[in-house]
This record gives sequence, structure tokens and C-alpha cells, in this order.
Amino acid sequence: MGGQDLPVPRLEGVSKEQFMEHLYPQRKPLVLEGIDLGTCTSKWTVDYLSQVGGRKEVKIHVAAVAQMDFISKNFVYRTLPFDKLVQRAAEEKHKEFFISEDEKYYLRSLGEDPRKDVADIRKQFPLLEGDIKFPKFFKEEQFFSSVFRISSPGLQLWTHYDVMDNFLIQVTGKKRVVLFSPRDAQYLYLSGTKSEVLNIDNPDLAKYPLFPKARRYECSLKAGDVLFIPALWFHNVISEEFGVGVNVFWKHLPSECYDKTDTYGNKDPTAASRAAQILDRALKTLAELPEEYRDFYARRMVLHIQDKAYSKNFE
Repeated sequence: MGGQDLPVPRLEGVSKEQFMEHLYPQRKPLVLEGIDLGTCTSKWTVDYLSQVGGRKEVKIHVAAVAQMDFISKNFVYRTLPFDKLVQRAAEEKHKEFFISEDEKYYLRSLGEDPRKDVADIRKQFPLLEGDIKFPKFFKEEQFFSSVFRISSPGLQLWTHYDVMDNFLIQVTGKKRVVLFSPRDAQYLYLSGTKSEVLNIDNPDLAKYPLFPKARRYECSLKAGDVLFIPALWFHNVISEEFGVGVNVFWKHLPSECYDKTDTYGNKDPTAASRAAQILDRALKTLAELPEEYRDFYARRMVLHIQDKAYSKNFE
């Protein structure tokens, strides 16, 4: 897999103007260093988070293995008070556990009513709000959500994409992030928004022969780093040690483009969903033809899509 890896560029002391005018329009991942994030990078220890974050119940993923698989669902959902989650996620071995003493925990914080409300740590964890400053590199009215991510050491989150731009703020701890361009979607064996290839470092090439063609972009995030993940870029995240991250999602398309029922920022834009439904109907119609004709007209449809819908602007 080696030769393909490209480091994600790192830039220090980037201003809002520089980001908006020169960097943001490139639609490429970028690590920003030295951004003022407030006192959270030094304050948010296990003890402090346990005390100040409080006993609010949070829904978490609990996995017996480090590599989480959203497709086969090799984890269970459980609830813990926030302070308990923080303490347990920071331990290697657990005295109290759900599955096994070395189980892994993953929190992706939710809104009050996850079906209707987006996550915003300023609302769900108001006592922590004063400690963190979000990089204001987008307009306030574009803000969509801010999400706590807390994970046990070693935990690997499946490769997926989101439909909104986001900043992954690494508050404490270290993460390794591998990203893939939306242009390489055809090599990632997708199931919805997720890739079926779990072991990205040592993939099963008999099952996923095209995967090595996908270009990997890689970075290590340390406390205080902010990773810009443009919408539609696939990302795979490993927590190398216990740590706390906060994602800030914002809408870079006009509001009406997004699905109104989307509280996670991962439902395809409404026009994309409509197009997929229309395509399914077209394929059902093709199925009325004998195989030889179906094959021929399907190939013509693929060429037509390549000719009319693919953009020539992205290299």
C-alpha cells in the first residue's frame, strides 16, 4: 500500500481570510496548527471532564474489538453517564464492563431528541462551552452542529463520508486519519455512505482487488490540531490514545439543498437522493429487455453519464 500515501498539508497560523480566499476553494483536506481553541486543550483532562461534563446520560457504541464495523454491526449501543464514559474510555482494562474487560467505547454526542435535534455541545454540555472556541472560518448562519467524539485508545472508526464540510478539532490525545478523495469512490466498495473495507492497512485483496488504486492522504493529529475535512471526502480515524475531539459541521451549500430530516450531516442532498431513485427506476425499466439488449443499453447509459455528468474540473 505504501507508495500511494500522500501527507495532508499542515499550515500554521492561518487567518480566516487566507483560509476562505485561498485554501477553502481548493476542496482538499488540510491540518491547521496554532488556531486559538480556548483553554480546552489544557483543561479537558479526565478528571475535569468527569466533574464538569456531569452525569448526563449519553448513548455510546461498545465494541469487543478495536475495528468497528458499521455494516456487520460488531458493536452494541449502551447508555452511561457522561462522567463514567470518560473514565472508562481512558482505562485500558475495566472493572465494570458490558461485554469484556478490554472493550472499547465510542461516543458521538447527539441532540436532545436525535430524530429532530442536531448535536451542539454548547447546548448539551453548557458548562464546557466557555472552554472551547470554534474556528470561525465560516458564517454563523452556516453552522450546523458540533459533536463530541470520545474514544478508547486503539479504536478505529469505519471509512465514511459526510455531506457537509467539517473541522475535526483534536482537543486532547492523538489520532491518525486516512482520507480518500471523492474521485476514488469507485475503489472503496461502498455500502451507502460507508466503505466495506475495514482493514485499510492490510486489505483482503481477493475480496477488494481495486482498493489499492484509491489514493491515501494521511495525517497525525495531536492536541490543538484542526483537520479540515471537505464534504464527500472519505475518512478513517484511529484513536492512537485516549482523547477528545470535537467536530464542527457547517453548510457550504444553500440550506434548501440538504435533507430537512438529517440531524447527523450524512444524508445525501435531496437532489442526489431523487436522482438515485430515478436511476433505480431506469434500471428496472432496462430489466424488461433480453440480456443482450440490456447489456448494450446499460453500457450506453454509463457512457452518457460520463459524458454529461462527470466534471472535467477536478483533476
